[in-house]
Order: sequence, then structure tokens, then C-alpha cells
Amino acid sequence: MKPMHRLQVLLFCAAERGVIITSQEREISAEIDEQEARRLAQRENAKHVLRESGLADMLQAVNRNLLKGRGWFEEYDTLVLFKWGTGYTKRHIWVEVEGSNIRFRLLPHRKCAATVPICDGEYHTLTQAMWSNHDLLQEELHRRYDRPVAESSSD
Repeated sequence: MKPMHRLQVLLFCAAERGVIITSQEREISAEIDEQEARRLAQRENAKHVLRESGLADMLQAVNRNLLKGRGWFEEYDTLVLFKWGTGYTKRHIWVEVEGSNIRFRLLPHRKCAATVPICDGEYHTLTQAMWSNHDLLQEELHRRYDRPVAESSSD
């Protein structure tokens, strides 16, 4: 059974007690279902792209081989943050899936002159044709590991 939103639970309980549910409440419930379905579809697409590209395995290998398992992953619907370090040395690689593109978020910078990967000054984007070349994807991941985004300290 899929998890229900709080409003859906209230509507379900109201229906059980014989309370009349308005059409506006039904529309809100349908909208919540639609948003949840869209979110789940984006999540499944992101999993598929990360698996098909091999990036998920590459990130695991970096953690296992270079960091000796000291890194950790924070997973969101279309985003994976790979973090490592402690205190003042905390670093991360931000990977986002948008459609069939893989985007690495960087510190804001001037647009790169190279055409591969696509650069907009904030993200390096690899299209499916680009990330299908595993050497190119691994090279970009290596660059992101060598120049990760530093996190500000929580002091």
C-alpha cells in the first residue's frame, strides 16, 4: 500500500464516518496523487540513468577505493550528494539527473571553452550520448573528485 498524505488520511477518515467530502477536497486529493506519481517517476528515472550510465558504481568505487569507505551519500529524488571529510575539510560532489542528462554542480565560474561537457557556469551537463562514453564520464567524475565543492563550516 502506498503512503498517504496527511490530507488524504483526513479525507479517508471523514469518508469512514459518513462525512461529506467536497469536490474541492477531492480535487486536492487528486492533485496530491498526481504530484506523488510525478515525483516517483522522476526518482525512478534518476535511478535508471545512474545505473545505466555506471555513475552509481563509479561513485561507490571512489568511496571504497580512494576514501576507504569514509564517504557517505545523501539521496534525493533526482539528486545525489556524495560527501566526505570532517570539520574544515568537508567536501562533496553534487550529481543531479534531469531527464536523461547528468549534471555535476560546481562552484559558480566562467563558462568553459570546451564543448564537452556542456557548461553554463554552474553545472557541467553530460547528455546521454556523452555519458554513454564511460571514459568521458569517469574523467568528469575524476575532475569533480580532484576539485570538489567545499562546504562552509557550521561554526
